[in-house]
Amino acid sequence: MFEFRVDGTVGAARAGTLTLPHGQVQTPAFMPVGTHAVVRGLSAADVRRTGAQIILGNTYHLHLRPGEEVIEKLGGLHRFTTWDRPMLTDSGGFQVFSLQGLRRIQEHGVEFQSHIDGTLRTLSPERTVEIQWKLGADIAMAFDHVVPGQSSVELACEGMERTLRWLDRCKARHQELADGNQATQALWPIIQGGVHDELRMRSLEGTLERGPWTGVAVGGLSVGEPKPVMHRILERLHPALPANIPRYLMGVGFPADLLEGIARGIDLFDCVAATRNGRHGTAWLPTGRLNVRSAALRDSAAPLDPTCDCETCTTYPRGYLRHLFVVEDILGLRLISIHNIRFLVRLGEQARSHILAGTFDGWSRDWLHCHYGRGDH
Repeated sequence: MFEFRVDGTVGAARAGTLTLPHGQVQTPAFMPVGTHAVVRGLSAADVRRTGAQIILGNTYHLHLRPGEEVIEKLGGLHRFTTWDRPMLTDSGGFQVFSLQGLRRIQEHGVEFQSHIDGTLRTLSPERTVEIQWKLGADIAMAFDHVVPGQSSVELACEGMERTLRWLDRCKARHQELADGNQATQALWPIIQGGVHDELRMRSLEGTLERGPWTGVAVGGLSVGEPKPVMHRILERLHPALPANIPRYLMGVGFPADLLEGIARGIDLFDCVAATRNGRHGTAWLPTGRLNVRSAALRDSAAPLDPTCDCETCTTYPRGYLRHLFVVEDILGLRLISIHNIRFLVRLGEQARSHILAGTFDGWSRDWLHCHYGRGDH
C-alpha cells in the first residue's frame, strides 16, 4: 500500500503518484495542516473542495487534547475528523523545539511543561511512535531533534546525531507495533543537520543505511535561515536522495517556496501559513499578496483572483470580502483560508501539469518573476 511512481521529470522537478492506504496523492502536492485535527475554521468538506489530497495532524497537540486514547476509541484520526483521504502525523519534534524555556532535551527523550495546564510530560522516540500508531494516520514521522536555523556546527551535529539514534528507536518500536501489519502505517525518517552541508549529507547517509524507507523528509529548514541557504541544501541533497521514494520538505508552504522546492526535487510540502494568513486578511495571488482589509477594495466588484476556481473567487466580490473583515465576521476568515489553500493546491497541480508537458522551467521562471516582481498590491 506504500508505493511511489515517478511519472515525469524536468531537471530535478518530479511529477509522481504516491499510493497510501487511504488513496493516492499526485505530486507535487501541498498538504494543509490540521494542527488540532481540524484545518482551522474549515470542515473536512471545505478542505476536500480545495482539491487537497492529504492533510496533517499534530502529534504534540493531539496528545495534549483530546488525547490519543480518545481518538483511538472514536475510530482513529480519519473517522474522528471525517477525512477519508490520506493523512500524515508529525512527531512533535518541531513543537518541542519551539517550547524554549519549557522543555529539557535528554537522550531518553524530551521533558516539557504542557502549555495548556503546566503539567510535566515526556515525549520519547518510542512514545511518539505509540501516539501516532493510535492516531492511525497513513504516515507517521520519526521523532527528531530540531535546532535553530543558524545553529553552530557543534549544535547542529548534536541534533543530527541524536536524530539518527532516535530513528533507531522509532523504527524498532514501530516494527513491534506493526507486528506483520506494516500495510497500516508507514514510518518516515527526517534528515537534519542545520545549515551545514556536510552534516546534511551525513544525516542522509545514516538515514538511508537504516532503511529501506517508503518516503523521507527534510526537516529543520525554514526556521530562521536565509532562503538561498535552504535552496543550496536542497540542491546538495537532491542527487543523493533515492529517486524511487517521495521527498517531503517540512514546514515550508509559501507560494514561491513551493516552486523553488519543486525545482529542487521536492514532492510534498506543508505549512500553517495558508490559513494563518487567511485569518489575518492576507490573500495570495499570482501577482503577490493582497490585503483584503484595504479600503481600496470597498466598492470592488472584481473577484479576489480571476484565475482561481475556488468557492471564494467564483462567488464573492472583493468588496464583500473586505466588508466581512471590517465587521469581523468569521465568514471572512473561512473564505480567505479556503482561497489560500486552493491557491497552493492548484499551484502544485499546475507544476505537475508543466512537468509532464516538459515546460516546467519556463513556466516556473515566469511565475516567480510575476510573483516576486509585482509584490503586495
